[in-house]
Formats: sequence, C-alpha cells, structure tokens
Amino acid sequence: MYKLLPLALFCFLSISSKGQDFKAYDQEIANTSVKFKMVPIPAGEFLLGSSSAEKGHEADESPQVKVKIDAFWMGAYEVTYDEYQLFFEEEKDPDPKPDAITRPSPPYIDFTLGMGKVGGFPANSMQQYAALMYCKWLYYKTGVFYRLPTEAEWEYACRAGSKTSFFFGNSSEKLSEYAWFGKNADNHYHHVGEKKPNPWGLYDILGNVGEWTLDQYDADFYKNLTDGTANPYNKATKRYPSTVKGGTFKDGEEQLRSADRLKSDPIWNRRDPQIPKSKWWNADSPFIGFRIVRPLKQPSQTEVEAFFEEVLK
Repeated sequence: MYKLLPLALFCFLSISSKGQDFKAYDQEIANTSVKFKMVPIPAGEFLLGSSSAEKGHEADESPQVKVKIDAFWMGAYEVTYDEYQLFFEEEKDPDPKPDAITRPSPPYIDFTLGMGKVGGFPANSMQQYAALMYCKWLYYKTGVFYRLPTEAEWEYACRAGSKTSFFFGNSSEKLSEYAWFGKNADNHYHHVGEKKPNPWGLYDILGNVGEWTLDQYDADFYKNLTDGTANPYNKATKRYPSTVKGGTFKDGEEQLRSADRLKSDPIWNRRDPQIPKSKWWNADSPFIGFRIVRPLKQPSQTEVEAFFEEVLK
C-alpha cells in the first residue's frame, strides 16, 4: 500500500500560476459528446468560518481562522446526471485489472423522485464514496486528476473574496437571483446554471443540491487551526460524518451562508432495503450532490493512486 505523505502529497503543492495556462477550459470525456467547464480559482487567503455577530452563526463555524489556499480549478457547475451516468453505465472491463474502476450498484429506487435526470440536472443521492469513485473514473478517462474540494477550498471559492454572509452581501434579499432554496425551489432541484454565478464564475454554489467535500466533519476542527495554516484539511478516519457545503433546495436562507456547515447523516439512507446498506447511494438525500476541483499542480500517477487508495478504503 502506498503511504500518503503530509498534506503536500494531497495535491496542495504550493505553486504560483505564473507561467501556467491558468484559465477556464472545457474538459471533454473521451469517446462521448459530454464535456464540463472548469474555472480558475486564484491562490489567496481568507477568514474561514464566521463571527458570532453573523446572523445564523453556528458554534461549529468558530473561531474564524485566516488560512491560505493554493490555486486550483473548480467545476463551474455541479456534476450533472449527463456526466455521472457515463460512469454508471459504462461497461465493466471484461479483463479486470487490479486498478479497474468499480461501478455503482444498481439503484433500488428512482433517486430523482421524478425531479429530472438528463438534460442538465444535478446528479444526486450518491454517497461521498460514489462521488470520489467518479473522480477516480474521470482520471482514467481524461488523464487529469480531479477530486472533491476540501471544506476550506469550497468556502474560499464560494466567498470569491467576500467577507460577508453571502458572496453578494450580508442581506439575503438577493439570494433568489443566485440560488434555488426553500423559498423559491418548489421543493425540487433545478437545471444547473439557471441562476447567476458568483464573481468567480461558479453557478449554484449556494442552494440547488448540497455539495460533498473531502473533509471529515468535526465541530471543533477550526479550534485546532492557527492563522497562516495552509490548505487545511480534516482527513477522514471513519465513514460518518463528512462535511457538506452550500445549502440545498430545501433549506432556509441561513443554511445557504458561505460559512454554514452540514454534517452527513446515516439517516439519509434509512430506506435502503439492502443488507448491508449501499455504500454508493443515499435513498433519502435527493438534496445532496457534488462538484469537482483540479489542483493547479498535477500529481504523479503514483501519488494519484495513493490518494484514491487512501480516501476509498
């Protein structure tokens, strides 16, 4: 088994974008007509979390800590069914190799609950494991390393340089211009990209479906950080809980604040009739999806294999 090095191996290698072709691009998926857009997120620093004075503030958002984030690309949109279905439906390798990609188990119910599938709807109801396995599949399809964002990367990208409750200000008055949430979503998710993006070109970063991050959820995680920490990441040691960010189409305004944190819950799969329960699907979370990131500095194949071996064990 490969052994992960400290955070540096985790593809957070500190590197300037100088001399790099650091701009938005479309990633095609080989042998398909499907592609997705990635937008550049510049390196910088920001205050992770929120102050006690912020409306809706929760204890797990404290204390605020100034952290540094390296440059990366992030998906302009949440991963859609059009993209995810390619992974799910691709025929298995007839001559499996040790590194062959495992495909999701067959769905046992319609996880979309009639809300929509192909045509730009966000993929939903997958567990974090399934989102990570999709990233591994993408690596073999594209030759590019993609993964889930860390909690800190996600919040940094969502804020887009802002220090307010939302990237557009402290008032939720304009939230409907940018997000599908409890007030306007009619209790279902919507096509990605129908609302305005944040200043860094990210659509539906608030609302629509909540988004998996890489981190193990820990209410006290910020207490263990110090100002100047680079690329903080709370490595998972167990399946639950993980951190979800962004709020959902079911949530109120305060749950869509940039700093809000949601922890995953086994209850999201309570209706699964299988024994043991699926590690791929969540029968009761049509409000959970994901988006992906690509580090500016691409790791080696050995590092990529070590990464996926670690996070998928």
